[in-house]
Formats: sequence, structure tokens, C-alpha cells
Amino acid sequence: MQTSTIADRRAFAAFTSEHIKPYVEVYDREEHLPEELLRNLAAQGYLGATLPEQYGGQGWDQSTYAVLLEEMGKACSSCRSLLTVHLSLVAETILRWGTKEQKAYWLPALARGEKVAAFCLTEAGAGSDAKSLQASYRKVGNQYFITGHKRWTTFGQRADVYLFFAREGDKISAFLVERDRPGLSVQPIKGILGTRATMLGEVRLDNCAIPATHLLGKEGLGFFQIVQTALDNGRFSVALGSLGIARACLEDSVAYVKSRQQFGQYLKAFQLIKQKIANMITDIKAAELLCYNAARMRDEKHPEAVIQTSIAKYHASRTAFQAATEAVQIHGALGCHQELPIQRYFRDAKIMEIIEGSSEIQQVLIADYGITALGTLFE
Repeated sequence: MQTSTIADRRAFAAFTSEHIKPYVEVYDREEHLPEELLRNLAAQGYLGATLPEQYGGQGWDQSTYAVLLEEMGKACSSCRSLLTVHLSLVAETILRWGTKEQKAYWLPALARGEKVAAFCLTEAGAGSDAKSLQASYRKVGNQYFITGHKRWTTFGQRADVYLFFAREGDKISAFLVERDRPGLSVQPIKGILGTRATMLGEVRLDNCAIPATHLLGKEGLGFFQIVQTALDNGRFSVALGSLGIARACLEDSVAYVKSRQQFGQYLKAFQLIKQKIANMITDIKAAELLCYNAARMRDEKHPEAVIQTSIAKYHASRTAFQAATEAVQIHGALGCHQELPIQRYFRDAKIMEIIEGSSEIQQVLIADYGITALGTLFE
């Protein structure tokens, strides 16, 4: 276990300043992350940050990982999304539910970046209602045959292995499917609003055969075991990434109002501008406290960690979009042009309110929990 320090934050910020920020607008325009960046992320150990050292990971606690996610989100939401799907959604889920053999086979390759993982849940008719997925499987002997079509798969274009969800009747199960399996094909998706460099893909399996050893978790418990664990991990990552976006919006806005003059005064002198900055600071500070409280609870394996992660994701994603909206307003026309990153923050922040459980889904989860056990939320 590692305890996060100021030195960690400085190291993460230095990495993003050298390897990401100078190129992020190119990534956004080209809707692509280069292989060199993936190699650099792997060399730093970031792709296996939270995995145990025995599997080639760094063994970091969630609080240290949170700082990395925040700094990555501040620099490039698409890069942070790679950590979300590869590490939070897939590798950490294998660590939780995989067999000894699965962990030994998959985790070292994922930690070293030799394989990139993607998460295949969403379908055309199954987004927030994940239990309605239509992808199907059947078992014949010691093999599973899977047929299905997944949409909006983050890094689907690049992944080497997919955590794929399918059903047999009422049973939903999770499978690890390699890219080179016959019957698997990927169609790139272009033109997404935000996180444009996440290399989205539509993943199709047509009677794709995999060995029975590629079943993750118990058959029929793919939703309650695998999906729920993975989405909780993903929400944590998105919460911290949202905090990073919000921080970037605030810092850029403060710098701008100190340098831009209108009507013979710097923008920082106007009361309405001060109101916007004050609201941004307050909301971001609240989001920071919620996010790092969730990190602490996850480290402690606290029974409230899951709901506190949902609360953090809900507030932080809303805060990111509100901060981005205000940043665009403060910057005016410049905030709407690709000359500055403000418009990218705005586009990326909107995505945060949708992915890994929309804001509306989080509202339902939080309200239901509060109605059932309100007191525990404030202990």
C-alpha cells in the first residue's frame, strides 16, 4: 500500500505536462491516442497502478490512484478514460472475481501494457438498463459460443481483450474474449461529442467460440457480481476525472480574468465574474472532499464506500459541467474556439454526466439509499 503525497501529485503533473498536454489537442482532433503514449503510460506503471506487485502492478492504494486520475483528467479526459476501462473496469474486476489462473495469465500482461482491455456492456437497446442486454451465449462441451453487438465501447478500436457480457435466458454472464478470436469484429465510431480520442468501437461477436476457462466469475452472476463491481470502480475513476476537468476550468478562468480587460478594467474586478469564480471554487472544493472521502472509504473497505462513490461521481460530474459552462462564458468567443482547450473541457464534461451511470441513475441510487438508511450517510 502507498500513501499519496505531494510528491506523487507533482510527479503525475510532470508526466502529463511532458507527455500529454502538448499533444492533447491533436489527440482530440485525430480521435486517436498514439502507441507511444500507451508505452509511456505502461513504463510509468500507470496501467497497473492498483494491481498487486505480484502481478506486475504498483500496489497503490485508492487514494494515490485518485490523485493520478485527477491529474490525468485535468490534462486529457481521453487518457483518463483509458485508465478507467483498462484498469478500473477490467483489470481490477479480474483481480476481484478472477480465478487464480485467470489472474496469473491476464493481470501481468495488463499491468505491463502488453494487452489493452475494454469493457463491452452497452448495446443499442441496453444502456442505463443494462439488464436488458440481448447478446447471447450457449455452452457446448468446454466452450462458450457468443453472439452479440456492443456499442460505444471505449478503446474498442485498440483493445486486445474485451470483457463481454451476454445472456442465456435469465442468466447474464461475463467473458474474457481476445481480439483475434474468429467471429469477432470491430467497427470504429467517429464523431463523438467529447472524449474524442477514446477510439470508440462497435464490437460484434458472431458465434464466437471461447474456452470455458474464459468465463469470469460464476455463470449467471455476471450482472450482480461483475457489472456492479466494475461500474463502482468506473464511477470512482470518472468522479476523479471530473474533478480534474473542473480544476482545469477554474485555473484557466482565473488566469484569463487576471489578464483580460474590458471597459478599462480587468475582468477580475467585475462582481459577476467574482460570483462565477466563487461558485466554481466552492463547488470544486466540495467535489474534492467527496472524491477523496470515497477514496479513503474504498481503502478502508468501508461498507458505505459504494454509495459514497456514487455521491462523488454525481456531484463531481455535475460540477465539471457547470465549471466548464462558466469557463466558456468567461472566455466568450475564445471559449468556443479550438484555439483554447475550454471548448474541449465543455465537451468532455458533458460526457462525464452520462458514462458509468448517468446523473439520473445516480440520483435514483442515492435517493433509494437515503430513504432506506439515511442516518448512515452522515455518520
